[in-house]
Amino acid sequence: MGDVVSSHLDESKRDMIAARTRDVMKEFDDLYEQQYAVALFNSVRYEIEGGGAPQSQLLHRKDPLAGRSIFSGSLFQYLEENRKWRNRFVFVAHTYTISLYESKTAHERGLHPKATINCAGYKALTSMEEYMELVNNSLPGIKAKVSSSPFVKCATQFPLILWHPYARHHYFCVMTEKEQKKWHAVLQDCVRHTNNGLSEDCRVQTPAFTDTLRLYRQAQGRYGTWDMMCGSPPQILSNLVMETLHPELRNLIGPRLKGKMQQRQRNWMLISDAVYKQVLSQTSGQYGALVEACVAQTPPLDAALRTDMDQIITSKEHVSGKIRSLVLPKAEQLLRGSVQPYVSSILEALMEPTSRGFSEVRDVFFRELVEISKNFLNGGGKDKLGEHMDRMSMLAFHPVKMQSCYEKVEQLNLEGLQQRFDVSNPSVFVQRAQILMREQMDNAVYTFEQLLHQSLENQGEENLCKTIQRCQDRVLKKYDYDSSTVRKKFFREALLQIIIPYMLKQLSPTYSSELPRFQELIFEDFSRFLLVENIFEEVVLQSVTKDIMMAVKEAAVQRRHNLYRDSIVLTNSDPNLHLLGENPSVDWATKFGVDEPGNPLGGGVEGGGSGRRRRQVVSMIQLDGLPLPYESCIEVPGVELIPEEEGEVSEVKGDGDPGENEEEEPDIPECPESPDSVHEIRDLINPVVEVEVPALEENQTSLTNGTEAGSGTITMEDGVQEEVTLITTVLDSVPGKSVRDKNSPEEMVQQLVGNRKWEADKEQQEEADIGIAIQEIEKAVQEDHSERIEVCATESDADSAPAPLTKDSSVQSPTNEGLGDGGESQPVTNGLKEEDNVVDPVEVDVVVEQGDDTLHSDSETREIFAE
Repeated sequence: MGDVVSSHLDESKRDMIAARTRDVMKEFDDLYEQQYAVALFNSVRYEIEGGGAPQSQLLHRKDPLAGRSIFSGSLFQYLEENRKWRNRFVFVAHTYTISLYESKTAHERGLHPKATINCAGYKALTSMEEYMELVNNSLPGIKAKVSSSPFVKCATQFPLILWHPYARHHYFCVMTEKEQKKWHAVLQDCVRHTNNGLSEDCRVQTPAFTDTLRLYRQAQGRYGTWDMMCGSPPQILSNLVMETLHPELRNLIGPRLKGKMQQRQRNWMLISDAVYKQVLSQTSGQYGALVEACVAQTPPLDAALRTDMDQIITSKEHVSGKIRSLVLPKAEQLLRGSVQPYVSSILEALMEPTSRGFSEVRDVFFRELVEISKNFLNGGGKDKLGEHMDRMSMLAFHPVKMQSCYEKVEQLNLEGLQQRFDVSNPSVFVQRAQILMREQMDNAVYTFEQLLHQSLENQGEENLCKTIQRCQDRVLKKYDYDSSTVRKKFFREALLQIIIPYMLKQLSPTYSSELPRFQELIFEDFSRFLLVENIFEEVVLQSVTKDIMMAVKEAAVQRRHNLYRDSIVLTNSDPNLHLLGENPSVDWATKFGVDEPGNPLGGGVEGGGSGRRRRQVVSMIQLDGLPLPYESCIEVPGVELIPEEEGEVSEVKGDGDPGENEEEEPDIPECPESPDSVHEIRDLINPVVEVEVPALEENQTSLTNGTEAGSGTITMEDGVQEEVTLITTVLDSVPGKSVRDKNSPEEMVQQLVGNRKWEADKEQQEEADIGIAIQEIEKAVQEDHSERIEVCATESDADSAPAPLTKDSSVQSPTNEGLGDGGESQPVTNGLKEEDNVVDPVEVDVVVEQGDDTLHSDSETREIFAE
């Protein structure tokens, strides 16, 4: 593998790659220094004048993932080095960086991961067909046939692939379709979060970077949206370099690759990854130095801006008026003829899936609140409330819970408009809408937490359901208003991103040569803050803004989009609420004592090492005792975890009753036992039949716990008599109590005697029960004529006083058909005599076995037929 890369990337080619990267960064640096001063001017002006944006009604959480990790679990990874699949433990931190460990133990010990993956720019795939379609487009003239097998053979039917146009690909697989869906949702969330690498809180660096990037690509003739604007600034710059460098290297190196088609594809991906790593390393260092230099110049620039702000604004308005008078006539003509007819269709294509996505967010939030109220009404105390609230606090960051919301927006389709307006891919708008949906969900959850916590502090836990209902209504009303505001802003920005590049592409060739003369109208002291290129774009933007605002306003009138009209403004509707925004997030687990130390699930360590243990948003942990193929992605929700979906949550048992509220995971097969198991062979040889037979009335006073053996013969259907052993087990009728729970033998005898007074109308029912039991015995005998049945029956003196209950005491058979008067064994007939009068039943287990195995007694009434 190393020989392939070194042979095709020799020192001369690496020098060429470094020189090309250096040239791109040099042009970018010059533009960035200019745009940094412009962005600083806009930031200071916004700070002084203020913005007119509507005030948010929901609270915003500053650091929602503090003390949390996202995900952990095991899956299989394909290793390029030895071309084998290996089990890996995956840990996703709060930064959404994927870390791969040798095992879970290695992670818990704090060892370095085998590999880390930053998912910016990647695409998560779930089929080899889709992956091969992308791979076949990587090398021109090298395309696989439809029937050809891929160079990576997946170990299972459920692959997970991370594909990147330039960087290394990563191959994983799991055992079940359910696991694949969960892992795919998590990987998509990692891609979505890391793609959003430009912080909106940086009011100077982020606008300077985006404006510089747009101007650089426009100078290269590339207008429109760019789907590789993903990740942090160094990653975006690497994609910018590779946008032109990658095709050149492909044409240069591609024809020289040797081997079969799959081998050439594999070698090219290795070469591309090596080039991308080199470019990324170079852009990271140069961009860091650029930012440091600009930040060092910020204080004097800021002082100059605040001193001359009024004069700078006046100068800018003067130049803007001159450029507007020049550009506006042709811009309006272009707008009426080529843009306005398509605005409504573009807006409709954006609004339908986006509104459905935000509506789904509201529904998911509402269902979670209903579930909390329902569980509390069903007897859950404050510990259950704390458990559910702790789960709900991370609802916005749970990829499986939010998947239904994200899928609504993924239906966004701009087909027919992409080529006309140079929209490379609608994924730019899809991911932006999904980020906004997650923010609104987290704002709604955080606001509800603060309102509920305040109500509990003031009113206590009385009428908790009504309190939850009141808080829910307040939050949903605020969510409806905020989601309407956010969506309208998103629609306006999306329309501008689609229309403005198209208009600039049409107008720039005409006016680019005339713009330099307007620079002379700007004072030299203000020339760093006012650039004619930026003023020209603002003039074009202002010419389009009016039509866009009108289109969004008309759409808000339609009820199906669930948008508030612009005339409806909620200002200071709840002034006391924003005071709660300064409070930290409520730790429900600590408040209600559900995050107990030592709990294997509550607050489990997911970061390794010492210190406070991080709690996971999603739990995919291994179950002890399962074979390796079933270790992957097994979810056991804990106190602090959000269940994947209703009906999938299984109660994890500790020291309590293992049979209480127990559910089985439907997709995880049980580990098969060894075919040589002694118990399995014994059960096959000696099938056990346990039936319940009531005791006769005249013998009930002598009933005690114990067993007694006898002998006799049984007549088979073919008339052959076989010798058998008869064993009878008689149990007392105290249900639900073990031997240690009984007070004394005398009390149990009294309880047995009290059962004699049964009502006459139940006699027929008891006779029917006895008949059913005998029929089951007949069925077991008929299944194998060669089997021998041992049935125990004893008789004790009915007139004698009841003896103390001991394991060795004698018992009387519930049926005396198989014994003579002298207690000797007699042939057992099938059925009961009509004259048998059965009253006052007690619970008895008759165990029918082959061989001489010891009988097992049970205090509960049951019928077990072991094959």
